Amino acid sequence: MKAVRFHEFGGPEVLKYEDVPDPRPRKDQVMVRVKACALNHLDLFIRRGLPGIKLPHINGSDVSGIIAEVGEYVTDLKVGQRVLLAPHTFCGVCAACSRGEQNFCPYYSVLGYLNDGGNAEFISVPRAIVLPIQGELTYDEAAALPLAALTAWHMLVGRCAIKPGDTVLVLGGGSGIGSMAIQICKMFGALCIATAGDENKMDQCRELGADHTINHYQQKISEEVKTITNRAMCDVVFEHVGKATWTESMKSLKPGGKLVTCGATTGPEAAFDIRFLFARQLSFLGSFMGTQGEFHEVMKHVFSGKLKPVVDRSFPLREASAAHQRLEKGEQFGKVILNP
Repeated sequence: MKAVRFHEFGGPEVLKYEDVPDPRPRKDQVMVRVKACALNHLDLFIRRGLPGIKLPHINGSDVSGIIAEVGEYVTDLKVGQRVLLAPHTFCGVCAACSRGEQNFCPYYSVLGYLNDGGNAEFISVPRAIVLPIQGELTYDEAAALPLAALTAWHMLVGRCAIKPGDTVLVLGGGSGIGSMAIQICKMFGALCIATAGDENKMDQCRELGADHTINHYQQKISEEVKTITNRAMCDVVFEHVGKATWTESMKSLKPGGKLVTCGATTGPEAAFDIRFLFARQLSFLGSFMGTQGEFHEVMKHVFSGKLKPVVDRSFPLREASAAHQRLEKGEQFGKVILNP
């Protein structure tokens, strides 16, 4: 089969479109013919070099396609079904998995991180992470969903228990998880303030349901939040940018507010005055992916049409380097897709 691999860490130029052996499914696995695979910032980090990566490596966490083969132990799925994949793997037998907290499993991993992912014509995966596509979603739309929807849902619902009337600041509303976070806020009846980098992206955030928008390059976020909320500030800040926005995110919280973070695309180091944390009784919450139960829960809302995929642009798999460059430059609104 054809796949995009890299044999060394580096920039987009290390991505090679080449022939690799077809994956063979175990008796408890499903082999999927990949029709679409969305990019995430994780793909960029892995390509540049992360611990635990064995080279050569195939990236790709968000996969949709058609079942090409099923192992003999798999009896509830058939060849030819349209499916998408949960963006994670786990052991299924440890104490955490037994509690339904798969993202605490000691063997938990994002699909395409410590194992080969979906930047290929075929992928073989455990039955547990295969979900039939319901409705009329295209393959590109289905691939735009899993990681972003699961991560945003766990952050806002699982970690912050978002409720009607909350005021939520969503950093980077044009990102994959940002676009999902805006929609989740509106589904729960929360007031959503989203940041974006230009007028076009701000308009797109409002089209998704953001009540207010802030240009994070030209405006000071916390001052704009103060004006929008009449100095009341935010119940929740949805943070995934890291170093560049951390101080403004903190300043945007009301006393007792929650800052939830899942990433650090601009850098992992954040400094703050501890007195500000305890005097205002703030909560800083870490969030990593989500549980299998949350994946099924959020996908019900997708299949019912309450949450919609946001596709930016599609590239042929052989043009993976160009797709990486688009994401790296922050030119996208929504998800960048690769099509084998």
